[in-house]
Amino acid sequence: MKPQLERLPQWLHPVALKVPDVGASTLSPRIADPPSDARQSAVLMLFGEGTAGPDLLLTERAHTMRTHAGQVSFPGGRVDPVDADPAATALREAEEEVGLAPTSVEVFGELPPLWLPPSNSAVTTVLGWWSRPGPVLAISDREVASVFRTPIADLLDPANRFTVQGPSGWRGPGFRVADGLVLWGFTAGVISRLFEQVGWEREWDQSRLEPYPRAPAQSPLAGPP
Repeated sequence: MKPQLERLPQWLHPVALKVPDVGASTLSPRIADPPSDARQSAVLMLFGEGTAGPDLLLTERAHTMRTHAGQVSFPGGRVDPVDADPAATALREAEEEVGLAPTSVEVFGELPPLWLPPSNSAVTTVLGWWSRPGPVLAISDREVASVFRTPIADLLDPANRFTVQGPSGWRGPGFRVADGLVLWGFTAGVISRLFEQVGWEREWDQSRLEPYPRAPAQSPLAGPP
């Protein structure tokens, strides 16, 4: 997808220009390509700009979900037969989960599908610019516990960054976000590695370790990408 730069703010141009060159192995160096039986899914990495500057829309998944319970994530879900492409899936799911108006978003790219072994999902991350922001809230309480906008400056702040360590020994990037929530796993990996590729990343202490947070209903999962 060729980005329409004139539709995007200047600060977002480096992301739009870099996305076509980002491969799956860059975003998920430890996990193989999705198997043929993986369920197709898509999520929306939505960039906006609020009173605190550029931001990302994130959700806290319901703590009763069978997989990835309680994790901070992008809105999204499985592909439906009616969906024309991953962008249609991501926008439909975002509307169902948090009330996002699809017409308020300019889609400007997508990342290669990545495999999430716990749910056997092949997840395509769709990138969008929230050109006409509107109210969002947790509409589907079976799927979403909360929804919030996190300033990109906070995600890049070294004080909010650390390495998450799981019980089996895997390690991955982690972020402290709204209300003390921890962003880790698939979503944290995509954000961290994409920002690194774009040149936004600031030096942070990767030796600082924290255990991954367990939601009350969550069972142990394999390590994230």
